[in-house]
Amino acid sequence: MSQLLDRIQDPGQIAELSLEERVTLAAEVRERIIGVICKTGGHLASSLGVVELTIALLTVYDPGIDKIVWDVGHQTYPWKLLTGRRELFHTIRQTGGISGFPRRIESRFDVFGTGHSSTSISAALGFASARDLSGRNERIIAVIGDGSMTAGLALEGLNNAGSIHTDITIILNDNEMSISKNVGALSKHLNKLLTDSTYNRFKDGVWKALGKVPSLGDRMRIAAHEVSSAIKKTIVTPASIFEEFGVNYFGPIPGHDLAALTGVMSRVKRISGPVLIHVITKKGKGYSPAESQPVSHHGVSGAAVKTPGAKFTSSFSEVLLEAAEKDSRVVAITAAMPDGTGLSGFAEKYPDRFFDVGIAEQHAVTFACGLAFGGMKPVVAIYSSFMQRAYDQVIHDAALQDAPVLFALDRAGVVGADGPTHHGIYDISMFLAIPGLSLAAPRDCTVLKKLISRELSDLSGPTGIRYPRGLEPELRFSSPDSLPRGTGQVVRNGEHILLVAVGSMVSTAAQAAETLMTKGIDVMVFDPVWLKPAPVEVIRDLARNRSVITLEEGTLRGGFGQYIASVLPEWNILNLGIPDEFVPHGSTREIIADLKLDSAGVAESIEEYARIYCESS
Repeated sequence: MSQLLDRIQDPGQIAELSLEERVTLAAEVRERIIGVICKTGGHLASSLGVVELTIALLTVYDPGIDKIVWDVGHQTYPWKLLTGRRELFHTIRQTGGISGFPRRIESRFDVFGTGHSSTSISAALGFASARDLSGRNERIIAVIGDGSMTAGLALEGLNNAGSIHTDITIILNDNEMSISKNVGALSKHLNKLLTDSTYNRFKDGVWKALGKVPSLGDRMRIAAHEVSSAIKKTIVTPASIFEEFGVNYFGPIPGHDLAALTGVMSRVKRISGPVLIHVITKKGKGYSPAESQPVSHHGVSGAAVKTPGAKFTSSFSEVLLEAAEKDSRVVAITAAMPDGTGLSGFAEKYPDRFFDVGIAEQHAVTFACGLAFGGMKPVVAIYSSFMQRAYDQVIHDAALQDAPVLFALDRAGVVGADGPTHHGIYDISMFLAIPGLSLAAPRDCTVLKKLISRELSDLSGPTGIRYPRGLEPELRFSSPDSLPRGTGQVVRNGEHILLVAVGSMVSTAAQAAETLMTKGIDVMVFDPVWLKPAPVEVIRDLARNRSVITLEEGTLRGGFGQYIASVLPEWNILNLGIPDEFVPHGSTREIIADLKLDSAGVAESIEEYARIYCESS
């Protein structure tokens, strides 16, 4: 029974609780998160790791006035529970429910929306500068994970913080993990701060001062007995990289000790200028399966039944391992996602040819270009939505220089519960606009394997292969061994309408065609396979005496359908896809149905088009 949690109607009540009550509240919050997320699915381990940190923030700061900016956002489940969304928490990431990430339109306490990493420092600096210009005095706090600090945007923000020198507090949540284990020089530096015995302890500084805080006193000091051996102060030594940026450093602080967290924050908030508090937490804290396996419990799928079948990511992993065995020049790059992109097996078998660059997609792309020009065959595996962060590098470093790099764009299309920040629906329009870059969309795992195998045997320029998350479609078709650019494949014959379907939509198109056949509408389904260079002449030939419709799981604006319409202006082409709006979170099946991109919706749209077309002609 969550007696304390259920009494919290306003986050301001938390500061009125005693230390013992806040410790009890932390246990109740953790219990509620485990109970809900193990049923619905969501980001479990990361949120369990910041329960005490969230309560400490709400104790020391006033979220109605102060601005607390979260990074990534997948760790904000405790924040949502304690800022007015407790009764809706069971709907998290569900269709029509609350988001799994901060959203400004959802709550006034979500001051900055986020789903990708490393934005918090820059956003917080913006809030701080606006405060200074307006003459206000609210506190600005950025909460960022140690994995997120590896991204260029975070370091750019840190650099600017030292330059502006305004009042801002950066809380570095260090659990040695982003999704997978952190890598790189910064991670090593943070570990050094944890272990180097030469750092001064807080015994004569902040730690003594904690006993003078009226709301805490001796009780806080006794409860935080571990602090005497765990807290260190490095502000007097040049060893901390943060001080080189002009940011005052405090820590490391034990992140699950409420007394220590609250006491340090209370004192540090009085310091002017940029301050960084280094907090040590354990991902999955309080739930032993998540503590022991934080990677697999970063995101859990809930109580859904596991369906057997081939998966796109697994198939990508298999074919890449086969290619690497045949060719020692094949190398793999990921941006802190070896497990999510299917590269963990490659990393284990070929550690010298595997590169995890951390949360640094821009660097991953340019790094791959250097590998390519050095004689390697680099494969960059990044989620479609995360590739947006490296768009300039794809243009400037890969396409402009004709770098032979293969981009594996996982999670293309609608991804479901993670919502608008994670839907991979812009890659087609982005890549089609870039000269010299090729793009393919396999309809199933067999085609995916053939494309990757073919490209790595003769990689001549920058090439993207986009594929969806999860299982391949149930309806599959035989395919030729070779899938050369500019050809495509007819997977179903029909007399009346040519339906050009992209990737994951080929199976949907064929199912819709079967439904339409019962209504006297005979549909030919064509899979272009290659979106760039597209089989335009093949489509032109097939379109003779047929109406033309395109279907894609991507944005219509600037998408493949609009491209085909532009090169075949003599045809009145109907484009089906995702409209010019942000797609909400929910189950993938429900979202696709709402967009009328399931077989029933596609059949309905085509039938309406056929009726209007026939009446007008």
